[in-house]
Amino acid sequence: MPGHVDRLGETRRPVTTVAPAERGATRIADRVVAKIAGQAAREALGSLPPDAAAPHASVVVRPGAVGSARAGETPAERTESAHVRVSVELDYPSDIGGQCNAVRRHVAERVRALAGMEVPEVAVQVERLHLAQAPGAAQGRTQ
Repeated sequence: MPGHVDRLGETRRPVTTVAPAERGATRIADRVVAKIAGQAAREALGSLPPDAAAPHASVVVRPGAVGSARAGETPAERTESAHVRVSVELDYPSDIGGQCNAVRRHVAERVRALAGMEVPEVAVQVERLHLAQAPGAAQGRTQ
């Protein structure tokens, strides 16, 4: 392939452009999406109980379905979908349903924004409830 000689006397190949469909696609690893989801769950919950483990997530990323392609869209342009399961620990008593809904919404928004994936499902699993201590209450066994 002939090239041109630059000012330093080196031969350069001509710059060619590659069509978007031929460039390939970016693949985001499941564990990266899981980290995004875990961080989003922490953001949605705000403060955690003092001895609670941080929320963690597991993710299954699926390629875009063939039937979901828009007109003129190539396979490389199809949107992947992330099915997310987030495990959390919450204070009790609290609005458990409200907190789970907030986690669901925020995780779906952040994964969509940061990873560019559709999130058709976010399952929130409450691993443990932490009994909230009343201020000044004695620690120990309650009768």
